[in-house]
Amino acid sequence: MHPDLIPGLPVKTYGFCMALGFLAAWQVLSWLCRRTGRAAEPLSNLLMLMMFSGIVGARLEYVREFWGREFAANPLSIFKVWQGGLVFYGGLILAIAVFFVWCRARRESVAPVADLFVTVIPLAHAFGRVGCFFYGCCYGRVSAHAFAVAFPRRSPAWVAQVEGGLIPETAQSSLAVLPTQLFEAAAVLGLFAVLLFIFLRNWKTRPGFTTGCYLVGYACIRFGIEFLRDDMRQRVGFLSIGQTVSIGLFVLGISFILVSLLRSRAENCKIIGPTN
Repeated sequence: MHPDLIPGLPVKTYGFCMALGFLAAWQVLSWLCRRTGRAAEPLSNLLMLMMFSGIVGARLEYVREFWGREFAANPLSIFKVWQGGLVFYGGLILAIAVFFVWCRARRESVAPVADLFVTVIPLAHAFGRVGCFFYGCCYGRVSAHAFAVAFPRRSPAWVAQVEGGLIPETAQSSLAVLPTQLFEAAAVLGLFAVLLFIFLRNWKTRPGFTTGCYLVGYACIRFGIEFLRDDMRQRVGFLSIGQTVSIGLFVLGISFILVSLLRSRAENCKIIGPTN
């Protein structure tokens, strides 16, 4: 756990990782624009807008969930985003809303532009999860596995385990926990590679297909990772809020895929024409 990128300087590792993720996503998006013949500047501006709205939405959802625990006594700490405390789904929902408003204002077709963005989102997300690991949030369950890690005193895992009576307040580190942040970072990085392949093969003929694959892929990743996490989260029945949203995204993703395939088939039939 290294929340400070350089000890003694006000540069947080979490914020630095987020910035690296944005720059990496921007570079890949620009390259995809060149491959598809699109103007990169408008989409780069949209990417910045979506990243900003994503951070705001992720922070607002985190504050909503943990208001009484972390922010009621010190509301100004809401603005200390660089210290961690974001809920990805909150950011994704607000970013999607901003995306639809932008497309409507510019009269852009939603599916082709969405395909571009969902291809690069997992890359930025992977960097963000590495930032989570350095900050210590989004940690996993207590584990004796060799790849489990112990976070230092005052880390989120240490605080939760002290409050839960698992370790004494004199403990210098938490019990070893699963590094679910790194699990998810690796998973979404793999998802990025798969989506890049899918996009390059389908962007002309199946608009919306890559978007559906992203929604299904990430929904499955997040649903599974949630079983391994041990940080405090809201529940919806026996599922976490993240798993509940994942189910909705999975259904939406399947819808995108089916609509894309049906439209592609209809277009092919038009090109081929009726047969005798």
